[in-house]
Amino acid sequence: MKIRHLASLAAVAVGALALTACSGGGPAASSGGASGGGDTLTVWHYFTDPQQVKLMDEYKTKFETDHQGAKVDNVFVPYDQLNSKLISSAGAGKGPDVVVFNGADAATLTLGGVLAPMDKYWDSFADKDKFPEGTTQVINGKLYAAQGYVNVLGLWYNKDILDKIGVQPPTTMDELEADMAKAKAAGFGGITLSGLPNSQGEWQAYPWLTEAGFSYQKPDASALHDGLNRIKKWVDNGWLPQQAATWDQTVPFQQFAAGKFAFAENGNWQQGTAKADAKFEYGVVPLPVGSEGKVYLGGEGEGIGAFSKNQDLAWEYLKDTYYDKDGELLAPKLVGSLPARTDAAQDSSVTSNALLKAFADTIAKSGATYPDGVVPPKAVADVQLAGGQAFSAVIGGQKSPADAANGAITSLKGLLG
Repeated sequence: MKIRHLASLAAVAVGALALTACSGGGPAASSGGASGGGDTLTVWHYFTDPQQVKLMDEYKTKFETDHQGAKVDNVFVPYDQLNSKLISSAGAGKGPDVVVFNGADAATLTLGGVLAPMDKYWDSFADKDKFPEGTTQVINGKLYAAQGYVNVLGLWYNKDILDKIGVQPPTTMDELEADMAKAKAAGFGGITLSGLPNSQGEWQAYPWLTEAGFSYQKPDASALHDGLNRIKKWVDNGWLPQQAATWDQTVPFQQFAAGKFAFAENGNWQQGTAKADAKFEYGVVPLPVGSEGKVYLGGEGEGIGAFSKNQDLAWEYLKDTYYDKDGELLAPKLVGSLPARTDAAQDSSVTSNALLKAFADTIAKSGATYPDGVVPPKAVADVQLAGGQAFSAVIGGQKSPADAANGAITSLKGLLG
């Protein structure tokens, strides 16, 4: 069993962007719980960020305009419930027509019977060669999903705060911590991030933990302890709010955009929110994780529901939105995500965006496949859970760094074999 990862996408994204100098709260919708039937498509997603929701709405409008008589029902399911609801629905022989999911969960959803193979559509897709191999999810020799864009984390900074405390955007960990201390002394927060005890927390923990020397290839309790101990210091010093243990990736950026914090660990997809909400000058630099630290290359995968009654129409939707050049260019415009298609990634609307340079630099220097290639597909969800729970428990004060590290290592050794 094999998942093709995003490693090859790094060169594409960096090459395109070099021209510039170079995953909430609320109940699931009550309607559209299963395949719509007729000419109505149900599309399940977990987005709470307003700009990401707007992108879904734009795709709905684009498809309905291009396909008269067709309707799209975008159905929100909370991030931490999406996989379980999808697998439960599949077990009952039901489910949505289109699934927009965390790209790292392709194996979990495929093993759960959620996704339909797309080979018959993909093989006849005229633009398939414009997608780097790393943007397709192939399991047991069959293609189950592809990605319309890629996301990566960076260090957002509030330039107004940095000017007030007399510092430049940090390039090293020592500089970051010194800057957070100065921001705290001046009455501001240090940094926001997501510390949920799930894959979102593991996604955001990974750069800081690998900076300390931790890896899934050789999981070591002392290295994990060092990484978690640094995060505890941030909380103890008042640089990182303890509430971050309950924040998904939307809430901390809202806190940052409100002007309360000097820094935010967050992704390129927040550009739309920053433009809409931030009343201060801001910028992005790569996360200061040195030569050892790694940053996952992620983003959502898009596939067809295994029990869709409209699989042909579902494919038309994907082809006209996420997999279409014009559709992909909506992602950097509205959200800030990097298009997967090589022709879209080289479009001037992308290459002229100076803010994306930091993310391109991150891909080139620190980009890592998501999930890590050493993690067996059947263990992906449990590995993410172990990492996210350890990270969250330390931020929230439920466990010491030593206890969290030892518990996580015990779990990981069993999962990684």
